[in-house]
Amino acid sequence: MKQSPILTLTMNPAVDVSSFVARLEPSEKLRCSGVHHHAGGGGINVARVLKRFDAPALAIFPVGGAMGTLLKQLVQAEAVPHETIDIAGDTREDFTVSEIATANQYRFVLPGPVLMHAEVNKCLEAIRRHLRPQTYVVVSGSLPPGVAEDFYATLAREVSEASAKLVLDTSGPALGAALEHGAFLIKPSRSELSVLARRKLEDADACFAAARQIVDSGQAAFVAVSLGKDGAILVGRGCSLRARAPTIQAQTTVGAGDSFLAALVWSFVHQSTPQEALRLAVAAGSAALLAPGTGLCDPDDVRRLKPQVIVEQIMESA
Repeated sequence: MKQSPILTLTMNPAVDVSSFVARLEPSEKLRCSGVHHHAGGGGINVARVLKRFDAPALAIFPVGGAMGTLLKQLVQAEAVPHETIDIAGDTREDFTVSEIATANQYRFVLPGPVLMHAEVNKCLEAIRRHLRPQTYVVVSGSLPPGVAEDFYATLAREVSEASAKLVLDTSGPALGAALEHGAFLIKPSRSELSVLARRKLEDADACFAAARQIVDSGQAAFVAVSLGKDGAILVGRGCSLRARAPTIQAQTTVGAGDSFLAALVWSFVHQSTPQEALRLAVAAGSAALLAPGTGLCDPDDVRRLKPQVIVEQIMESA
């Protein structure tokens, strides 16, 4: 296999099941329709989107049990290059239920299997085998039970030592620990950035200030903050940008962040300007909201929405 310039690591993957019910009612047997099964987990989703943009990433993830077998089949069905680590536990299953009567969506996320110490080490070894200078290592998602909070910090150190580029989309103590070793890009939501900043960030200006502090401290070269329907900001050295999202009729709330991140990584790999990278990322995140379940973004929708994304320079105070 040709060496990919992009690796993704998903420590807590899942099979994502989505369906519809007429109305959610307690104690009733609810008949579901429109069932979809997709390969899930942040890094896998990023790899799925990159494949659609003709920039296939190598997706690395642990699998176990019958659900793990199904997960591999789903990844293979989309022709996503991948390498799996066999584990003793069963891969988790997540499910999303959309209520037709209200258009509300309910997401149920299971904790995942406990990973043994040897299994965790095999995940690290898989990354090490493929690490090259300037390789983008996209690490996305939560840590499963049994994995220490400093796992991403260990990975961040090794990626830095290999002169590769760490792209990190996680939250809480695991994110804070990893930033002690630095990252190329992090992508927190407003709430995740609030936890990192240890204060409530009320608006985009507060998010910008917190992101600028992270960049100026040397913890990350770029910070991309997703603001939901309000768009996103991208902060880096010499880069202070805000993008307004296009107005769309959303069909789901799932997959926007992973599509956003994939488009951002694709842009950096192809040496796009930060302005064009943010514009494409917001278009991809918006396009994902048009797909059922965790179908993620369609490149045709991304191209259609991209001209509608307005990117503005954030004026910094002296």
